[in-house]
Amino acid sequence: GKTLILLGASTGGTEAIREILSHLPTSLPPICIVQHIPSDFSGLFAERLNSYCEISVKEAANGDTLRPGCAFVAPGNKHMILARDSSGKFSLKIRDGEKIMHHRPSIDLMFESTAALAGPQVVAGLLTGMGRDGASGLLKLRQAGARTFAQDEKTSVVYGMPRAAADLGAAEKILPLEEIAAFITRSCA
Repeated sequence: GKTLILLGASTGGTEAIREILSHLPTSLPPICIVQHIPSDFSGLFAERLNSYCEISVKEAANGDTLRPGCAFVAPGNKHMILARDSSGKFSLKIRDGEKIMHHRPSIDLMFESTAALAGPQVVAGLLTGMGRDGASGLLKLRQAGARTFAQDEKTSVVYGMPRAAADLGAAEKILPLEEIAAFITRSCA
């Protein structure tokens, strides 16, 4: 099974992420989340998820070590990328930097950094949102051996990012929101 979970989302994503995380068991591998959200709100979003879900959720800080049963939300207005130390432990780097396709945090950047370091270990998906951030990164993950999915049109608030992923052939599965938690759980078993 897969040992790392990645989610990217934009418009409508805060509710979609809450729906998914509230149905995930605490036994799952670490989860990294990039939601396009202003910096004033990313901490509150993480706190709200933490109070609502069985898994523990926090706003990511630079150097956080990934641990099972925990989800890490990228801070608004910062990029989040995966890093691996000499012992093979995964951690997160939080950094400034240019916006990528108008976005900071960039889903593509997180997906691409993870494809390079841990592609075969990953299950990753793109949720509701405007534009195409994350689609090319999801394709890189799929090509690197990840299991990938995109949310379907019917349950997306905005079918932009998931459509871009589907059009590129980046998503192995197109799933309604209510089936995503089960797909992630199965992929990690």
